Amino acid sequence: MAKLAAGLLLYRLSSGEPEVLIIHMGGPFWARMDERAWSIPKGEYVEGETPLAAALREFGEELGSPAPEGEPIPLGEIRQPKGKRITVYAVEGDFDATTAKSNTFTLEWPKGSGRIREYPEADRAEWFDIRTAREKLVKGQVPFLDALLARI
Repeated sequence: MAKLAAGLLLYRLSSGEPEVLIIHMGGPFWARMDERAWSIPKGEYVEGETPLAAALREFGEELGSPAPEGEPIPLGEIRQPKGKRITVYAVEGDFDATTAKSNTFTLEWPKGSGRIREYPEADRAEWFDIRTAREKLVKGQVPFLDALLARI
């Protein structure tokens, strides 16, 4: 069975143009990457949890603060290249990206070294216009930007 994930794409209008808040993925694999190394705040959920509840929970975990209140806009579900199915919602609101503080995960790094280290799931968050976000997001999440534009 495919893994399920849900995320929340926060957006705001700046001079009439949308900007989105995305996160740079944490850990040593992504540390020196920028293009295609960013993500919508999201995470896996299990049967019994709704995608929206998971999206709100993951936003809080990966940014360290609850999502701004607002009416969630469903952006749909997209199957990722490795089979994971991601459901994303958008909410209009603002967030001070400089305050982002992510939860952490542990990883043996370098692989095979026996050293277990702790890394943030997201090492930073930033606001980007849609054109720039298209270049930064992992490729499988880019269609959510088009879904956002179609709905706002």
